[in-house]
Amino acid sequence: MPQHTQTRPICGHCDGFPTVTITTGTRTPDGQRQTITANCPACHGTGHTPAPARAHTRIGA
Repeated sequence: MPQHTQTRPICGHCDGFPTVTITTGTRTPDGQRQTITANCPACHGTGHTPAPARAHTRIGA
């Protein structure tokens, strides 16, 4: 049987749009606008909230 991964909630900081392209206002020599890419600092460009920390389990007595 296939195993399904749990769906992670969408990042509340970027609402699922983790990467954006911003124009700098300057133009390249061929006339196109120069752009930079920025990632959401909260989710690091994934669009989802970080995975919850795993619980530590204790083995033995």
